Amino acid sequence: MKKLLIFAVLAATSLISYAQVSIGTVTPEASAALDVTSTTGGLLPPRMTQTERHDITTTPAAAGLIVYCTDCGANGELQLFNGASWVNMAGDAAAVPVPVFIPFVTSVATGKVWMDRNLGATQVAESSTDADSYGDLYQWGRKKDGHQIRTSDVSRGLVESGAESDRFIWGSSYDWLDDKDDTRWAASRTANDNDPCPPGFKVPSQAELEAERDNGFWGNDSPQNDASGALNSVLRLPAAGYRDHTGDLVPAGSFGYYWSSTVSGPYARGLYFRGSSSSAGMRSSTRARGLSVRCIKIEE
Repeated sequence: MKKLLIFAVLAATSLISYAQVSIGTVTPEASAALDVTSTTGGLLPPRMTQTERHDITTTPAAAGLIVYCTDCGANGELQLFNGASWVNMAGDAAAVPVPVFIPFVTSVATGKVWMDRNLGATQVAESSTDADSYGDLYQWGRKKDGHQIRTSDVSRGLVESGAESDRFIWGSSYDWLDDKDDTRWAASRTANDNDPCPPGFKVPSQAELEAERDNGFWGNDSPQNDASGALNSVLRLPAAGYRDHTGDLVPAGSFGYYWSSTVSGPYARGLYFRGSSSSAGMRSSTRARGLSVRCIKIEE
């Protein structure tokens, strides 16, 4: 025990003094923050199952994170998180990607599988006004490109497809896109579409959102046809606010507004609810508004 304590003190002193840690040598490589030297032993990373790896609580997991997955492949795999997915570090040169775990919830009423939080949120909503559960705000038909950040800069004027940049576009009362395109958030995804949801998920249709609301705690005949019903439903939707077509932020806590992939003439349909009144349902909204997105799993 004394030897372990002495080693820990020496390692900490080395880190503070030289910004380096060495094991088995007193002359670490100058370019290395950690230099392990040994002719009798190896470096042993954390060992865990796929389920345990999925349960790593850091959100998001850091790019460069390394673990040994004990039940991946026939004999286990040394894996690295590249910022988007877990990939095998050993074996063939073309490593087989391992899907990133997406936190989800299954609706008992409809059997549908949903992400358990809004796109961009760091946790499941604990209340209607839980800021960490609000997430990002997307203009209809746009992918994750930076515009969805609540404080993103605003650019005025309609744009052509492909010229979106990373700004929220101050559009017209109908759209941010110069040439209307109803297929940008299609019912079925393709490799080149603009759906911002992670692989295996998509922006839900109006029918999918309505089915969840009608079978939850906050249907048209429910006394909780408002923000409390949205929160108490299986989706636990917070009142995350939205951005008007000018880019102005409508305060969170009072309203919830969630996109569907369904269009209606020059508009698109969204699920809307208020904080204190029995007012919830699907509404048509200008596609230039920035609304929340809750993704649904694509059925195989």
